[in-house]
Amino acid sequence: MSGFAAVDEQIAYIKKGAAEIVKESELRAKLERSRASGKPLRVKAGFDPTAPDLHLGHTVLLRKLKHFQDLGHKVTFLIGDFTGMIGDPTGRSATRPPLSAEDIMRNSKTYLAQVYKILDKHKTETRFNSEWFDKLKSADWIRLAAKVTVSQMLEREDFHSRFHGEKPIAMHELLYPLAQGYDSVALQADVELGGTDQKFNLLMGRELQRHFGQEAQVVLTTPILEGLDGVQKMSKSLGNAIGIQEAPLEMYGKVMSISDQMMWRFYELLTDVQVPEIEKMKREAHPMQAKKELARRIVSDFHSAEAAAKAEEDWGKQFQKGEVPEELESVDVNLSAVAVDGSGNEHGAAFVIARGVSNHHTIRIDKLIKCAGLAASNSEASTKLKGGAVSIDGESIGETNLIAEMPVGHYSVLRVGRRMKKVRLIDKLLGMSLTT
Repeated sequence: MSGFAAVDEQIAYIKKGAAEIVKESELRAKLERSRASGKPLRVKAGFDPTAPDLHLGHTVLLRKLKHFQDLGHKVTFLIGDFTGMIGDPTGRSATRPPLSAEDIMRNSKTYLAQVYKILDKHKTETRFNSEWFDKLKSADWIRLAAKVTVSQMLEREDFHSRFHGEKPIAMHELLYPLAQGYDSVALQADVELGGTDQKFNLLMGRELQRHFGQEAQVVLTTPILEGLDGVQKMSKSLGNAIGIQEAPLEMYGKVMSISDQMMWRFYELLTDVQVPEIEKMKREAHPMQAKKELARRIVSDFHSAEAAAKAEEDWGKQFQKGEVPEELESVDVNLSAVAVDGSGNEHGAAFVIARGVSNHHTIRIDKLIKCAGLAASNSEASTKLKGGAVSIDGESIGETNLIAEMPVGHYSVLRVGRRMKKVRLIDKLLGMSLTT
């Protein structure tokens, strides 16, 4: 008998936090063969390094890879350095601008530094798909493209909506699902993981494997994690993300800012806590204590248990004792982005230059909140102001105090809800960066 756990136990662990398995019966059969032979399954997930930093939304998939790794299976972390230059059209209403090979390699290096916070570096196989795509000749691409029809490609929601909306679809975008599918052929994958938005591409892998005489891979999709707002998907561009390289206190505070309802979704998708224990916590644990435990777990995963304990202590000072933590994140805000005159009229760069050096400037608080990274937009910042969730140096700011005077070159503590930063106005246009 092999060292693998019973198949039912493996499936229960794999299904935690999974959105869909195509097909579960095939997964069971593969696991049974694996257990009987002692040969691990080959499990892959691909990431195109289109941006340098990962956030917690990306780690939902990485954690599921870790679950397979925990069960003794072989995990391949595939970096799409070739497909990244094509650009994944998933969820796009327009053609994605291509990245240079230099951008791709720079981002790839930062990915590797980050993913090993979750995956076991010594048990993870890392591959680049340029390894096989650089060897394909023109004739190979023609034979590959011949295995799929245009009508099949247009069944994909992104292409379908763009086609009927008379929006352009570049020819190279049609190659992306083929390329991702061929990755599974090259790796002879038994299982491929991806977000629910990747289902079309994942199923293409099954199709191409059959064409190449391989057994079709099982497809497992993971949910798309919502961001801090609990509505839109987690995204740095939407300002609702928790980056895995953020400082411990910032990460802890952001987790504490989510709703109680979102907390349980974070537990399911971002921790290894099993479902029965989560259900017990829902019934018995106080929401605040459960959320603190969640924040501790997440900070520990990406920093350390000591860093998590310090972040919890600092957060307690910040919100329970009214003190300002020593390690509070600081940010500089360019004065020209927030400056107004006393009547609230925006003047921007020209106004700042004309006014020249001054100890204080009149600014828009909603713009300050956005520029400090404590809201995704001016409108969201205004909503925070209306809710009375904003203060500067301990003084509450309401919606009637949209305009305020702030010192230049001095740090002020800006608090928005449960998050807090030290903010300093600087005069970049005048070549000034006054400090205290």
